[in-house]
Amino acid sequence: MRVKEWGAFILLGSVWGSSFLWIKVAVHEIGPLTLVAFRLLFGIAGLLVVVGLRRPPFPRQRSTWLALAILGITNTALPFALISWGEQYIDSAVASILNGTVPLFTTVIAHLLLNDDRITPARALGLLAGFLGVVVLMSRDLGPGDLRGNVLGQLAVLAASLAYAGSSVFARRSLRQVDSVVQAFVPLLAADSLIWLSAGLAEAPLRFPRLPITWLALAWLGLLGSCLAYLLYFYLLHALGPTRATMVTYVFPVVGVVLGVVFLAERADWHLAVGAALVALAMGVVNRRPKPSTIPAGPAS
Repeated sequence: MRVKEWGAFILLGSVWGSSFLWIKVAVHEIGPLTLVAFRLLFGIAGLLVVVGLRRPPFPRQRSTWLALAILGITNTALPFALISWGEQYIDSAVASILNGTVPLFTTVIAHLLLNDDRITPARALGLLAGFLGVVVLMSRDLGPGDLRGNVLGQLAVLAASLAYAGSSVFARRSLRQVDSVVQAFVPLLAADSLIWLSAGLAEAPLRFPRLPITWLALAWLGLLGSCLAYLLYFYLLHALGPTRATMVTYVFPVVGVVLGVVFLAERADWHLAVGAALVALAMGVVNRRPKPSTIPAGPAS
């Protein structure tokens, strides 16, 4: 990667990695859907400024608008809601590690949908290591009465990771020619419309935030974790491709664990250390680039 891409990569990983801390802060006062609704409002406000300054070309084809709306559901509304709901029951550090499995899911989806990104024996071992890491993380919260909360909370974050992985491949294939600002802005509009409707039905009567720390969390999640992060993400997605772009989740466990343990006094035990190590090992193996072959290719048969 070039210096510009490395800078975007590190900044995106730091911003998104810190989001798990702020989600945990906000769900102490408001419901997860209300949290996402306000987060997206802040994100839309920030992107409106960017759209006004950049004036990017908007697509004319209905199929492209439909693809952007689908992306808003699968890459924003669904994973944001799942992670926010899950963090009511699990530590922000655990959520950041589980969300780091996005490249593992991306590898499987790319194997199924793309002809040039197949699973090798080394990648299969990496997927096994990642699965074992998730099992270790989930085992720390197993116990009587914990199924409804802790385990389902972890499964919600894993489902969000699956949604992110599928969305990255979908965006790469369907929206390659769409401006990155448009790819960030239009899906957020579609997602926020759906989330406000869902929050009105599922969390009525809505509890609006009152604490200054909650508003700070929402502003951070919206302006940095949604507006800035999506601009950086779609830039990297089309500059590097979905597999390498989703490797930004390597940074999540480092940032998320440190912030969760330091600022929220979350539990740091061997499950956290071993689970994080296995997931990190899996991501490194799965995304390691093979050495180029020195044997010249033969003629096509």
